[in-house]
Amino acid sequence: MNEAIKIKAELRTKFGKGAARQARAIGRTPAVIYGHGTDPIHVTLPAHEIALVLRHKNALLDLDIQGKQQTVLVKSATKDAVTQIIEHIDLVTVVVGERVHVEVPVHIVGEALAGHTIDLVHKTVKVSVAATAIPEFVEVVFNKEGDGFHVLAKDVKLPAGAALDLAADEIVASVLVNAKEHSAELAAEAAAPKA
Repeated sequence: MNEAIKIKAELRTKFGKGAARQARAIGRTPAVIYGHGTDPIHVTLPAHEIALVLRHKNALLDLDIQGKQQTVLVKSATKDAVTQIIEHIDLVTVVVGERVHVEVPVHIVGEALAGHTIDLVHKTVKVSVAATAIPEFVEVVFNKEGDGFHVLAKDVKLPAGAALDLAADEIVASVLVNAKEHSAELAAEAAAPKA
């Protein structure tokens, strides 16, 4: 579960590319907070802290803006293609108890039968969940199953109160025979003397 990370934000009074460049030069990342029918709020965030936060998908932040607390969810971040410096972040206001629709990674737990591979059809899935209880990932479980075994959306392990935005019978992952090993087995069977 993502826990809100506390960060001190500063209100921005200057706008435009020059102002954004100046903010980044002193270690601040420009950001805009949107949501719930209010005017956007322009802030800067500490660049190093926010870079660490963005390593986690669906990061929840508890911002301190001039002594006023505001919980936000990272909606998107723009990075410079060459330097990989975060240029700008869009944030969305979160109301406690509100449900959000977010995409989370799918993690495989366990393994397939020897000579088989797990094909992850959905590397991420969309879930509807309380904004303050977003999981970092969901799990699909395998216990040495063989060819043709499928994990359906209804079988995905979800935290309490979360719902998958997928049809229950949608295949999330399946087990396949490794083609190379399978063809080697068939060749060995064909070459074996018939009794």
